[in-house]
Amino acid sequence: MPTRPTTLRTLAGAALLPLALVTPAWGRPAPAPAPAPESPATLCAAAGTLRGAHGEQAQISLCADTGSPRLTISAPASCRRAGVRVRYACRSEGTWTVRHAGKTLDTGTLPGSRLYPGPGTYDITATVRVRSTPSGVDLKGTVQTTLSLTTPKAKATHSVTADRATLRRNATTTLTFTVRRDSDQGDGNARLGLIGEEGTGVRIATADRRCVNPLVGRYPAQTRLAHSLDCSLTELQPGHPEKVTVRVTVGAKCSTVVSKLGYWLPQGQALETGGMLAGPLLTCR
Repeated sequence: MPTRPTTLRTLAGAALLPLALVTPAWGRPAPAPAPAPESPATLCAAAGTLRGAHGEQAQISLCADTGSPRLTISAPASCRRAGVRVRYACRSEGTWTVRHAGKTLDTGTLPGSRLYPGPGTYDITATVRVRSTPSGVDLKGTVQTTLSLTTPKAKATHSVTADRATLRRNATTTLTFTVRRDSDQGDGNARLGLIGEEGTGVRIATADRRCVNPLVGRYPAQTRLAHSLDCSLTELQPGHPEKVTVRVTVGAKCSTVVSKLGYWLPQGQALETGGMLAGPLLTCR
């Protein structure tokens, strides 16, 4: 006769789960620990080899540094002349392009950076010139690689917005920039910078005493840049944004105005603990 699992009963006779179906808590396998978030790092991959007419070579890698809110692209290279096995350090310069899912995200000069877009697979192309005096290498070409970045995108601690995005020629436009610190990281210091196109006659002004048009030149021939504005904010607190109202005057020749925000994330006496964010781009029509 087949046996049935033994059943526990309470004093009142109510049936409980069969013993054969009960698994003690201490007998269950411990759940796998969640993987720790990947720390910021520099990821490099071979991108190509440039070759010259006389046997000289330059091996180039493309690297992405995700150690800050920005993604930094560089192109380290090693050079070798014909008939010599020794590799030499060499200088690489040029431009880069980053694409994701077939869409161009940004371009810039080497080395250069843009805001880190977060984890994903990125195609990086660079048009480079590589030179090395000891090896006699001077080569130009285009190289490419694909990098899979897994570092989580850091949560934004600061932000800057504007209440409008368009300037009009032959007119003065009044705008209000709002600067926020939405985190306990950092302190109350931040700098808002605005700059128009030099030579267009654009003028940026404000009555805010925290702002000045930058002073350039050497005494006594010093001048102020009317197309640029620098604002120092010192009381930026979470939940209490600071506002800066400016007037941008554009003449018959249009000018765009770019903005940026610099802020502090102090770590003791470390020198490079700040960040830089691209602010609103003001177009003109």
